[in-house]
Amino acid sequence: MASKKALAGLAIGLSAVLALNGCSGDKPEDGTVTTGTEAQSIIVGTTDKTTTIDPAGSYDKGSFAIQIQVFQFLYKFAGGSKVPVPDAAEKCEFTTPIEFTCTLKSGLKFANGHALTSSDVKFSFDRVVAIDNPQGPASLLSNLDSITTPDDLTVVFKLKNPNDQTWLQVLATNTGPIVDEEVLSATDLTPDNDIVAANAFSGPYTITTYRLNDTVEFAPYADYNGAHGTVQNGGVTLKTFTDATNLKLSVVGGEIDVAYRSLTPTDIESLQADSRVKVWQEEGGEIRYIAFNFHTQPGDTDEQKFAIRQAVASLVDRDALSKDIYKGQFIPLCGYVPLSYPGATTSVCDTYGDKPDLDKAKAYLDAAGVATPVELHLQYNPDHYGSSSDQEYGLIKQQLESSGLFTVDLQATEWTTYVVERRNDAYPVYHMGWFPDFPDADNFLNPFFNENSFIGQHFYAEEVIDLLVAESTEVDSAKRLEILKELQLVLAEKYLPTLPLLSGSQWVVTTAAVSGIELDPSESMAYSSITKA
Repeated sequence: MASKKALAGLAIGLSAVLALNGCSGDKPEDGTVTTGTEAQSIIVGTTDKTTTIDPAGSYDKGSFAIQIQVFQFLYKFAGGSKVPVPDAAEKCEFTTPIEFTCTLKSGLKFANGHALTSSDVKFSFDRVVAIDNPQGPASLLSNLDSITTPDDLTVVFKLKNPNDQTWLQVLATNTGPIVDEEVLSATDLTPDNDIVAANAFSGPYTITTYRLNDTVEFAPYADYNGAHGTVQNGGVTLKTFTDATNLKLSVVGGEIDVAYRSLTPTDIESLQADSRVKVWQEEGGEIRYIAFNFHTQPGDTDEQKFAIRQAVASLVDRDALSKDIYKGQFIPLCGYVPLSYPGATTSVCDTYGDKPDLDKAKAYLDAAGVATPVELHLQYNPDHYGSSSDQEYGLIKQQLESSGLFTVDLQATEWTTYVVERRNDAYPVYHMGWFPDFPDADNFLNPFFNENSFIGQHFYAEEVIDLLVAESTEVDSAKRLEILKELQLVLAEKYLPTLPLLSGSQWVVTTAAVSGIELDPSESMAYSSITKA
């Protein structure tokens, strides 16, 4: 089937239940909700930075927070659903073990008037793979072989491995936004301002004003036909703040209606007792961890590099990080997957201990012939994962250096630079965080450790790849859980490519008049359900 671009040229020359605790779904006190463009507009504040709204070039919360508002997906997490629900698709299903077929709704169109067809869907996924941007989500599509479009409403995904238990959920992730093939480039990222100027949107909103990492204004898109239904407000303004203090003051003072990502633990604690605001907690799957670059981390041999990773694992005090820095809002993470997800284990703490052990750390280094103290260049990001990262990594530096086995050169880099430089081997050991794309243990393993890993740490192990394929294609749930457990044990005992530290909740703070806050399993917030009395 020829693409629309080609035809135009001829014509003119996709565990765990993530539930909001507290006030989700509340109506205004008088019980009335005004919908659509007659409703009040909403102002949302954040400290998250946007990389790009082009889905092929971003795999971060700040960018996705915009993308889910303005692009349609085949399937989407919406309305508090634990599983993806149809958005642009009528339905999707396996028609053979390696063919996943989706049927689109008829009559879909972008806000610029261009028809949204199967050709756009194929184009959207193909360009993510073809561009393969280091900051993009291509790692989620490792099981994609090819895509065909028998007609304008049918899309067939051919997969490399059969019976992919996560594929429907992958369609609802950062890989899933359907873009306009008549606007975006097939081979390069398209500038944000070009996408906005072309009005290449078909989600619940369009963008009327766009200033990168400053202000974005969203207007309801009247012809949206998807999972979120009718927009419940008159539009949204997204404001980016430089620090958490100003974000807190703005929501308390009523200058903004919603504050999401990120407030400090101290701020959240104080706001919970403040009658001027509502505090919404979502017990989710955010994790914090340390990544090791296998090329540039200290150690003259693979054996020495592994011993250094093992020593770091034996010295970190997760309890202190949880209590002293995060006031219990983040809790110790002893494995690769948060314990609320089926298949999770405590393999890292089982192997290296859940308390600091100086003798064990020294034994690892001595056995590999590593001279001490080891000079460790540790990089962290101070803005993307919350302002408490300064204190968190200051305490980690203290924990490692107090052993006498390490000297730590601790450096901070802002996110917009950090996200590029970590993939350019600039950081031997570095701070990372993760927000789940979908509620399955696989999402804490496959994107990290498959051959297209987004971490960019040069880790590759054939037995790990084999186990990843085995767990993601096993249809027997009990057998799948056993494979997941084996995989996590292998990672901890034989490789330790990353060091899990903490897992925690997500927090949204709103003025008292706001209702309808929903965080989906990717811990993203759709604006369409938010109302203000």
